[in-house]
Amino acid sequence: MVRIVMTAEVEDVNKWEQGFRTHGELFKSQAIVSPYKFAINPETKHVSLSAQVKDLDKFREVLESPATAEAMKYDGVKRETTELFVLDKEFDFAA
Repeated sequence: MVRIVMTAEVEDVNKWEQGFRTHGELFKSQAIVSPYKFAINPETKHVSLSAQVKDLDKFREVLESPATAEAMKYDGVKRETTELFVLDKEFDFAA
């Protein structure tokens, strides 16, 4: 299992959040096994999302699917601004 972070610029943060909250079935098909945590910067119209993914290949496959492209378009995501990060590094400063 891995944790991912995605960032993107959106056209309208309120419209994005309303649409984002309707895509539960799509997220399940992405092999996401935790609630999505997200933050919105209304000044820059950027969003950041994080979730645990049990199958990164499946996640990427669904991310590139027509269904995801349609959902992003509906939500006003500027697809060319999306970035995916896989959190695969750790720094244990307490050790």
